[in-house]
Amino acid sequence: MSTPKPTIIDDKSPHCIPFILSLLSAHPPSSQSPFIIGLNGVQGAGKTTLVSALSSTLNARGLRTLVCSIDDLYLQHADQVSLAETHKDNPLVQHRGEPGTHDMVLARELFSALREGREVAVPEYDKSLFGGQGDRVDPKEWKVVNKPGEEKVQVIIFEGWCVGFRALGEEGVRRKREGASRTLGGHRVEDLLFVDGKLEGYEVVNETFDAFIHIDAEETEFVYGWRQEQEAALRREKGSGMSEEMVVRFVDSYYPAYELYTEALREGFFKGREDGEGRQLRLVVGRDRKVKEVIKI
Repeated sequence: MSTPKPTIIDDKSPHCIPFILSLLSAHPPSSQSPFIIGLNGVQGAGKTTLVSALSSTLNARGLRTLVCSIDDLYLQHADQVSLAETHKDNPLVQHRGEPGTHDMVLARELFSALREGREVAVPEYDKSLFGGQGDRVDPKEWKVVNKPGEEKVQVIIFEGWCVGFRALGEEGVRRKREGASRTLGGHRVEDLLFVDGKLEGYEVVNETFDAFIHIDAEETEFVYGWRQEQEAALRREKGSGMSEEMVVRFVDSYYPAYELYTEALREGFFKGREDGEGRQLRLVVGRDRKVKEVIKI
């Protein structure tokens, strides 16, 4: 019996669009201070569909909106190879994906320019290059925004599977690893701490967010089944795709970050920030990807 093609139903934007519009009315953006939305979505839960609907709505309302993905900030191929070779015993950084495999110097430059309304080229990454290992697109091909005489970007949506993850510190990582988990026990604590240490550099982006949307799952392990459905559809339609065993290994490679950092997002990205109350929306989806619960934090 073949696996049905996964269906993404947009039942998320009816919750997220009013939430963002309400915040925008209270905190209107300006050419020198764009409104920045962080968006974290469990892979396969419908993040891309939501981002498209949200950006279309905002643009239609006259708010020039730029969508940026954390994927476009991956290290250049040569730097990723160097990272893997330098830490050859750490399986978490042998491929792009985990925190530590992004160029946060580039991220700082990008967000600094965007926040100040300066002209800037937005990085782009092509995952198909180098046989699927990926590399950054030639900067000459990057989209340039905030050109002289052009309308400034007023809203930025920064999306990705690990957007908003924050370092736990050694004690926090050790506590997570010693608790019940699917993958953490299979990794050396020093390897997990390496990734956690790299996350400290991601604060250059985290500190810019004015709002946060978290597409969560009732059970994080749903991500395994969702990826199996995607790959089964690829095998059926294109004759190629990862086998079931390959999917498990692939998801296992980034699942440790979910186990380490999702709990803090559930408690509140803006926790401890004086004006942070009401700036986060958490959507909890079921195995069918449909929203089961909406929580404003």
